[in-house]
This record gives sequence, C-alpha cells and structure tokens, in this order.
Amino acid sequence: MLSPLRFEPAYAQPTLPVAAASVIRYAAGEEIFAEGDSADHVYELVEGTVRTGRLLRDGRRQIDAFHFAGEAFGFEAGEVRRTTAEAVSEVTVRIVRRRALSDLAARDGQVARQLYQLTISGLQRSQDHVLMLGRRSACERVAGLLLLLADRTGEAAFDLPMSRQDMADYLGLTIETVSRTLTGFLQEGLIALPTVRHVELLDRDALEALCE
Repeated sequence: MLSPLRFEPAYAQPTLPVAAASVIRYAAGEEIFAEGDSADHVYELVEGTVRTGRLLRDGRRQIDAFHFAGEAFGFEAGEVRRTTAEAVSEVTVRIVRRRALSDLAARDGQVARQLYQLTISGLQRSQDHVLMLGRRSACERVAGLLLLLADRTGEAAFDLPMSRQDMADYLGLTIETVSRTLTGFLQEGLIALPTVRHVELLDRDALEALCE
C-alpha cells in the first residue's frame, strides 16, 4: 500500500530564527531567484504563494514545490541555486543571509535544531512528491494536491492560488488531464467548482481514500 501524503498545517509564526531580515514584495509572476544564482540567502514566505522548479532539456517545466505563507524555502546543499523561484501571486518574503543563519546555528543549539527540523520537513515533502510522481494515478495526484491546499488554508472551500498549468507541471500531468480529472471529481460529487479558481471539497473522505 502506498504511504499517505503528509498534509501539514501552515505555520502560525515565523520559522526562520533570525530577527534581522529584509522584507521584500514581489508581483505575481516575478522571479525571486533563478537556477544558477548564488545561494546566499534563505527566504520565509509571509504572504502569498511561491513555486520552485526548473526547465527540463526538452523545454518542459517541472515544478518541484509550492510554498505557502509561513514556510521557509531557498535552502541549498551547495553554493548555487538548483531551481528557480517565482511568485504565483503577489507575495511578501523575509530574506535572511545564509551565513548569518549558519553563524547563529553554530552558537545556539536551539537554532540549530530549528534549522534541522526545517530541512527534514522539506526533505519529507520532496520524498512525498517523488512518490506521487512515480506511483500515483492522475486521480490520486490531483486529489492529493487538493487535500494539501485544503490543509494549508484550513478550509474545505478555498481559492486555488495556482493555474491549471501550474498544477499540471507540479503533478507531472498535462493541463488537459488535470482539467478532465477535476471535471470527473465534479461529476462524482467530490468537489464543487463555483468558479475556475474556487474549489469546495464536498467529500473529503473519498478524496483521502484515493491517496491511501
């Protein structure tokens, strides 16, 4: 049996353990950092949604993660960015120098533990994403993303922060397959779609059963 996807609640408080941070706003579609840039900073999303991903050699885009308010992103094992980060909506981020975090963690064990937990949380999400892409059907993938978004917002009815194309590039599907799957859920009474961007989960249990 496939292991269930992890649906973690959004953080209520800042996750980066550094007070001295710059706050910057980005417009929807604006690039925050690019693949190949120096990984000198880490980021905490205060408001909005960010996508991270990369362009494949054949020109297709693969989104590896969506980041929501309260989450940290931009951690790298090396000195160079392996992905590009873009604002899906208007966003506000806190930016902290990577060296400042490392220096603080070296002096403060609690900060080191916080950074470790952030790293492990990101690794778990990456593992779940790989599992989903490798072994789950289109219905399971779309259901999993809807449940993820519901848990991030804490509501059964929510606005999709991303486009159908963003969903497809994250789920490893075509935009047509995503649209057909959502229509199927609608016809089966699992969801309601009052508008293109607004979703209501009508039968969460059935959606969760698809992901087990």
